[in-house]
Amino acid sequence: MQNPTLLQYFHWYYPEGGKLWPEITEKAVWLNEIGITMVWLPPAYKGSNGEHSVGYEAYDLFDLGEFDQKGSVATKYGDKQQLLAAVDTLRSHNLGVLMDVVLNHKMGADEKEKVKINRVNPENREEIDDEVVEAEAWTRFTFPARGGKYSKFVWDYKCFSGVDCIENPNEQGVFKIINDYTVEGWNDQVDSELGNFDYLMGANIDFRNNAVSEELKYWARWMMEQVPCTGFRLDAVKHIPAWFYKDWIDHIQAAAEQPMFIVAEYWSHEVDKLMLYEHQVEGKTMLFDAPMQMNFHHASREGREYDLSTIFDGTLVAADPWHAVTIVANHDTQPLQSLEAPVEPWFKPLAYALILLREQGVPTVFYPDLFGATYEDTGHDGETYEIVMPVIPELEALIRARQVYAWGPQTDYFDHPNCIAFSRGGTDEHPGCVVIMSNGDDGEKQVEMGEGFAGKSWRDYLGHREETITCDENGSAQFYCNGGSVSVWVLVE
Repeated sequence: MQNPTLLQYFHWYYPEGGKLWPEITEKAVWLNEIGITMVWLPPAYKGSNGEHSVGYEAYDLFDLGEFDQKGSVATKYGDKQQLLAAVDTLRSHNLGVLMDVVLNHKMGADEKEKVKINRVNPENREEIDDEVVEAEAWTRFTFPARGGKYSKFVWDYKCFSGVDCIENPNEQGVFKIINDYTVEGWNDQVDSELGNFDYLMGANIDFRNNAVSEELKYWARWMMEQVPCTGFRLDAVKHIPAWFYKDWIDHIQAAAEQPMFIVAEYWSHEVDKLMLYEHQVEGKTMLFDAPMQMNFHHASREGREYDLSTIFDGTLVAADPWHAVTIVANHDTQPLQSLEAPVEPWFKPLAYALILLREQGVPTVFYPDLFGATYEDTGHDGETYEIVMPVIPELEALIRARQVYAWGPQTDYFDHPNCIAFSRGGTDEHPGCVVIMSNGDDGEKQVEMGEGFAGKSWRDYLGHREETITCDENGSAQFYCNGGSVSVWVLVE
């Protein structure tokens, strides 16, 4: 059995032009060979910006690059046939496929409708103005180019609870739509930020409309038939009522031939909120460990001032390792994006060692760290910046080490603020390893591997240290690492 290892095969600024699906087809063999077991694909359906859309401004969930909508047939990543070819190639090389699911909102409506709304205080969405305002809003989705193929469902204002833009009068803000389903205000079982974080952007889908929830269940079954995926990544679940996703996940698991791998993005640095969500959905999904990612960000910025022995404090992987998907970076945390919290390149080998080589959590590798990325965009200050995200030289070796050496019982040596270590005792098939890292000066740690390792010699798999280390008669030895670096010690063959 392999150690599950997820690769996010895109980033926010991946180049346009339909290059991604062919690239994945080309790389599938290599990904399997280095030890990736699952590939997370970006939203594969048509966004409101057509071929320029990253995919999170979802327009038509049933258009996988098949219809001439929003100015193009293909999406940013390619057309439907290229998508299916990429997925088939991944599956044929024993790689799982996670499809990105964006169900919180829709954007790019085909028609305006007359609606009645209440103005809402954007800073406290529980403050809903009593005044009823008649206006127009872009809330009708008819998908004329698709012509009812796959689904004849038409979305109108009764499918949505709020919008951020109205016309006649022309205003921008947060507006609650008045319809049969919004009498009591926003949905419950959403994040409490800003009073109630049901509303995020665009036309906010209201899952209390039974026709809507049934359409989204039908779409999930359709997607599983069209694209033989093995799981889903759920976007923005803090804005979606937990009761809906609990029901939705039950539905797709019942329809799946094999259990689907489900991971949700609840982006909060408060682990108690993540634990509450897990309770609400009865543990039916895993969650990305956002607190862990923020710890990595701070550690990389603070250098030797950061206490490495506390690196797992307040994280999901420490509180509930069975539901934690660990990450170093993603498309939202990369520089110039909405949740920008980059991890400095010097610290990324340490961070990846902490998620790839430990027992707890399912680790995620981010595309730019494996392949590199260069892009340009405007920052929050209005200035234009060129961003270079370099390849992390040790990353491929760390992914390979996960499959070969990251096995057996784990012992932690988190007894110093600048130098920590852990060992994996190995199994009958896999020999284990010793991982040691420092964010300050050169580090050393006395590690006891046990009598079974007496006289065994070790080398640094990453090549940062040149010496060979030999255990004494008790299976104990002093292991080393360079300052601001990590070493992975494995048995000399």
